[in-house]
Amino acid sequence: MRTRGTIIIRGIVQGVGFRPFVYAMARKFGITGTVKNLGSEVEIHACGERFEEFLEAVSRGTPLSRIDFIDVQDLRGCQTEGFTILESGSGSLSGFIPADVATCDDCIADIFTSGGRYEGYWATSCVNCGPRYSIITAIPYDRERTSMVEFPTCPDCESEYTDPSCRRHHAQTIACAACGPRLALYRADGTPVAAADPVREAAALLDGGAIVAIRGIGGFHIACTEEAAPELKRRLGRTEQPLAVMATAGEVERIAVVSDEEREVLRSLERPIVVLEKKDHASHPGISNLHTIGCMLPYTGLHHLLFARLAHPLLVMTSANLPGYPMITDLSVALGRLSGEVDYILTHDRRIVNRCDDSVVRDGYIIRLSRGFAPKRAAIDLGDACILGVGPELNANVSVYRNGFCITSPHVGNVRNPQTLAYLQETTEKIGGLVGARYDVIVHDLHPQFLSTRYAKEIAEAAGAELLAVQHHRAHIAAATREECVGIAIDGVGYGDDGTIWGGEVFAGRVPHLDRVAHLEVVPMPGGDLATRFPERMLYGILPTSGVRDLLASRGWSEIELAVLSRQVERGLNVAATSSTGRVLDAAAALLGICRERTYDGEPAMKLESAAYAGRASAWDLVFSRNDGREVLSTRSLLAEAYRRSAVGERTNDVAASFQYNLARGVAAMAVRAAEERGIPRVALSGGVVYNRAIRETIAGEVRAAGLEMIINRDYPLGDGCISFGQVVYGGSGKE
Repeated sequence: MRTRGTIIIRGIVQGVGFRPFVYAMARKFGITGTVKNLGSEVEIHACGERFEEFLEAVSRGTPLSRIDFIDVQDLRGCQTEGFTILESGSGSLSGFIPADVATCDDCIADIFTSGGRYEGYWATSCVNCGPRYSIITAIPYDRERTSMVEFPTCPDCESEYTDPSCRRHHAQTIACAACGPRLALYRADGTPVAAADPVREAAALLDGGAIVAIRGIGGFHIACTEEAAPELKRRLGRTEQPLAVMATAGEVERIAVVSDEEREVLRSLERPIVVLEKKDHASHPGISNLHTIGCMLPYTGLHHLLFARLAHPLLVMTSANLPGYPMITDLSVALGRLSGEVDYILTHDRRIVNRCDDSVVRDGYIIRLSRGFAPKRAAIDLGDACILGVGPELNANVSVYRNGFCITSPHVGNVRNPQTLAYLQETTEKIGGLVGARYDVIVHDLHPQFLSTRYAKEIAEAAGAELLAVQHHRAHIAAATREECVGIAIDGVGYGDDGTIWGGEVFAGRVPHLDRVAHLEVVPMPGGDLATRFPERMLYGILPTSGVRDLLASRGWSEIELAVLSRQVERGLNVAATSSTGRVLDAAAALLGICRERTYDGEPAMKLESAAYAGRASAWDLVFSRNDGREVLSTRSLLAEAYRRSAVGERTNDVAASFQYNLARGVAAMAVRAAEERGIPRVALSGGVVYNRAIRETIAGEVRAAGLEMIINRDYPLGDGCISFGQVVYGGSGKE
């Protein structure tokens, strides 16, 4: 039996209380020696009669750690007295800093313990909770390499930091009211508000109807009560867009249907926004006019203090930035940009090094990969090359592969503007620096005009790296599985091999050889991007009949406008060709009068889903054809049937439900036939449309009924937030 050894533990072992945990186990088992951080691994020199018990204990790790590899080597010589935590050194970069997590229950209890050292202190945390990624500048993870370095510890904090019996032993974020970050309240014009307790004052202002920007872990939110929500939407110019809320656990249970799984996600360390079904679908229309509402629980000490002082159990809590743009992190920027949108700003003086938005989850599937879940680290063998995936254009993030692990960044946004492109570049440099990346392969979207494509070319040229373009929807399937499969990718838009806009695709094969074997009918998209804003254009593009023309006329389209639209479709002038599922759903929403103008991403399809939720679906005839050897589902026939049923007075909710159901049936039928023809036992499903529960469950039900395995990714977003990971998988699998 061994009594000594050098133990090397690799993985996520920084920022998770690992060294204090090792110290505590050494004390428990009578072990002498040392523990030291070396990059992304921990080196332990250990001696003692109970060495094997100690080894077994440290191999289990802490709640936040992720252990990939443990190696025990011979140790010559032995420290005979005590066990010491040594200063960090450089070493392996195979692991990564964990994401920011919610303040733990023990720290919340400390905040509300009368007379305690942390009573009322907003930034209370320990080794088991609090900010990580948002404050780190470099690794190894120690206070001097975080923004907490600007707040030297007081004697009391230093005493706890060095006390092995305290859960704040070596907690790099330890701070109290005497030495830590402080809060301040300002009017929107930058004038300070004199307040002994800024949180209490902010709560009173919110209760009185004020709109307040609040600086959190990864950026600013804008908060208000439900009564003030319409005014907030007016100021933001988002009158239709649903907003998320932060509420007490009891209030969430009161307003929404919460399953056991959803309750677990709500209360998890990640504390994402969870999209829930309202108990009363017509309730809270000023916050969300859908049948769902996004809810999150308080996740920082500041939030808990705020709710303890509020009379209201619920606050609207939305990111203080334009949709698709980077989170605002600095007070000076907030004062400049939010002066016309908020009345007050509650801020703190801890620097946000890495911005990070709230994560969003629905039905257990990630919509936005960010705070709590990202940076996301996945073990995957893609060979020896170091690979960067720069993502798509919308809902972008980046992924970096090195030494058997892929790191995916938090959500970046829509890379259509210089600000978000700069954020993409900043994020790439940050993630690459933390893992020691030296790129061999740079992967980008097939679309030649994306800003991210241009950026990928610049990096590849500078690094002398290979450049690889991957079609958007193939990246979707690659993110879902590397096994041979039939892959269904249904979403808004993606540049296709033939230069048309894809978005309703069925592939067959194994990455990197995914053949397009079926798709939705290719239809005109009059005005290109204009058709995404005004879905009635999409309706006429798919169904250019006199009936639809009369319908548009009845809704206020002038004869001149209709004549121009008709000529566009007839002559193909400024008309894109698309097989997009999202555009077909837009057209159905326009036909039924559910959404005539899109004011936020996905609005027509989301409103169609809400209308369909109250409807009863019936089976319609499906029309298939073949084109260039590929099966094609006719969406014109589906839209024509929806028009006919609507014209004879069938309930809008039922038509909406039937349209979704039959579209999903058609897509599933093509996938099942492709799988059976090729002898492939599994089907993978990805794309933003998959968040629609009715469509997802219909496709999954049809696939499983055919005896096939159904793969739907729960580890990455179903929407475009998975693309950079899929690109990296392609980059490590060779070219097509």
